[in-house]
Amino acid sequence: MSIEFIGFSATQEVTETILASGPVVDKAYLGAVARAHEYAGFDRVLVAHSSGSVDGFQVASYIAHETEKLGILLAHRPGFVAPTLAARQLATLDHFSDGRVAVHIISGGDDTEQQRDGDFLTHDERYARSDEFLDVVRKTWTSDGAWTHEGKHYRHVGQNAGVRPVRGQHLPIYFGGSSDAAIEVAAKHADVYALWGESLAQVAETIGKVRAAAARHGRADKIRFSLSLRPVLAGTEEAAWARADAIVARASEQIQHNKFYNSRPKQPANAGSQRLLETAAQGKVVDERLWTGIAALTNAAGNSTGLVGTPEQVRDALLKYWELGVTTFLIRGFDPIQDALQYGRELIPLVREAVAAREAEQGRLAA
Repeated sequence: MSIEFIGFSATQEVTETILASGPVVDKAYLGAVARAHEYAGFDRVLVAHSSGSVDGFQVASYIAHETEKLGILLAHRPGFVAPTLAARQLATLDHFSDGRVAVHIISGGDDTEQQRDGDFLTHDERYARSDEFLDVVRKTWTSDGAWTHEGKHYRHVGQNAGVRPVRGQHLPIYFGGSSDAAIEVAAKHADVYALWGESLAQVAETIGKVRAAAARHGRADKIRFSLSLRPVLAGTEEAAWARADAIVARASEQIQHNKFYNSRPKQPANAGSQRLLETAAQGKVVDERLWTGIAALTNAAGNSTGLVGTPEQVRDALLKYWELGVTTFLIRGFDPIQDALQYGRELIPLVREAVAAREAEQGRLAA
């Protein structure tokens, strides 16, 4: 797959500009979000995770039931479920979805967030645990016969799982985290390393760093890269920036009533948010159209930088990241269903067509 698009799913309509209302688990809404992304041509949707979120495995199962082809990227935080059990849960879900599951490992960069679920390891200890967790998950998926594991965080004796992933005894592993400890674990295990939407220079630096670390494991050519962004599209550049300004204005009104944003520490502990704030400090706009307005407003709470412009302008901006080595784009808007459908009409086909043309040209030159 030369280019991949991932969207965002949720059981309740809520964004920086929309206050949550109604039931926390709205099956009709979740089904509508999933089907909208499938219709729009997304490859997968992310099922996110936090200490206050609904259970992702059940959400992913419902999405699989409501769709036919849409892939699922299930976020999973090591430390709360034994890796042997997690491996079997993921493999089982993969069977029920006919091989549509990938897992996004998030080790946790915020002590306060981790401690809400009873995890008191330090930042680097959490990544060391994730390393061992993934070692055990792979053993569970691939071992022929009973096996034993003796490690610092996990001990298993006589495990011999009866369920394996549908394809090749492996699920695609996405991995998040911008610290040096995170990069070392990603270099060893990740099929896809995930970044938030940073400047071209920052992304190039990180890709080089991850590839160098992966080379120490003989994996420099095996790891791919994902970038998360919030595109804001309109028919003209002026209209797109006006829409972005309106989003900030709406978000400013809503965030003061949002418990999640009000409970966040003023100085984020995780390296990804710190890097986004470094980007935001460069100004409202970086690299021509990388928009930092929401990142600055929310103190870089997750995926919060965007690309603003016409579909053609945003396509060109995405292609610059593609040229650096990014082959997956996680894109989501501020009006989830409407924006997903707009991306499917106006942006995703443009990017796929441009990438296909460039790859064909590269093939001709190579021949």
